[in-house]
Amino acid sequence: MRQVKHLLEGKGNAVYTITPEAPVLDAIRMMAEHSVGALPVMRGEVLAGIVTERDYARKVILKGHSSRETPVSDIMTPAPTSVGPATTVDECMRLCTELRVRHLPVLETNKLVGIVSIGDLVKAVIDDQAAEIDHLQRYIAG
Repeated sequence: MRQVKHLLEGKGNAVYTITPEAPVLDAIRMMAEHSVGALPVMRGEVLAGIVTERDYARKVILKGHSSRETPVSDIMTPAPTSVGPATTVDECMRLCTELRVRHLPVLETNKLVGIVSIGDLVKAVIDDQAAEIDHLQRYIAG
């Protein structure tokens, strides 16, 4: 069973973060620049929250707030659900489904070491299923 640490090995541990005091506009620019849909919000070395494109759409755009003047702390999800490197892909999929989230920060001894998205998880499941199908076809073929 694949674990989060295997996903991070494949995709790398690069994590782009932002501070709670930063303007939302900076967060959106950073997400666009790095083609990511979420940023962990860090107070020094501590995970304070997570901000997503969905947060921006629902809490800034729809409410008519200013992206330049609104701090990330006003729209972030505080204390997001996180996982550890040994968490299985299946457990992550369950969390994403039950909690209706698309991103899970990965913490190891309270230190941010990565982030996995629902896209990473779906890709892992598809890859595992393809490998299993290939194995079964070889077995049947003899």
